[in-house]
Amino acid sequence: MAEVPPFGIILPSRPVITNPVAVSPTQFAFTLPSSPSFSHVVIFLVPGNALPAATLAAVYIQFPGPNPEFKLLGAIGNDKQTAIFKVNNGNQTAATKGEDDDEDEMTDTSDAVPTSINGAATADVQQITIGISIEPAATVEAQLASLKTNTSSALVVANKSQQLRHPTPVTTKVLAQRIIKNAFNFLASFAGQTTVGGEEMVPLRSFRGWWEKFERRVEVDPGFLERDADV
Repeated sequence: MAEVPPFGIILPSRPVITNPVAVSPTQFAFTLPSSPSFSHVVIFLVPGNALPAATLAAVYIQFPGPNPEFKLLGAIGNDKQTAIFKVNNGNQTAATKGEDDDEDEMTDTSDAVPTSINGAATADVQQITIGISIEPAATVEAQLASLKTNTSSALVVANKSQQLRHPTPVTTKVLAQRIIKNAFNFLASFAGQTTVGGEEMVPLRSFRGWWEKFERRVEVDPGFLERDADV
């Protein structure tokens, strides 16, 4: 009786693939043509198979290119025997949801792994390799934790960079408050004579001087009011 293959994969519009190449007793590889392009891949433990105790099956992917290194996607195990991995041009995202989860929860896009895949049609169809390695659970979990941390850090940096390129617009109310603040700071130094009620007076020419100075600064640096520290 032929041995049942331990792992299988499913790609949209393609037959189920359950014939990996056994690189070693604990390492398996699927080689797939990159065309037709695909956005999701399902990795599953074939029924009738079970992983050794305290192990997980780490899933890696290798894209064609000048640096064909394997990148960790995620893992499956005896408790979660199926995972969906979302693959986008320029980014691919891993998921390790259980097979009994709702369809909307099957794909988790929170752990992005930077990769590259050429979605354009070419004369020579390139190959994508998916590797599955049975490793100690503690080792895989540590790698996944590191992957998530690195991804989160990259997203934070990207968000900050985006904010620097496209700062949040200042509201009209804030702009008005900053104009008033600018005028007050300038005119306060000219306060001198007091009225009968004890209120300080500012000469009209001082206000005119502030306005001329304010106009010149707006011409030279139109965005200075958007920087609160410069007001």
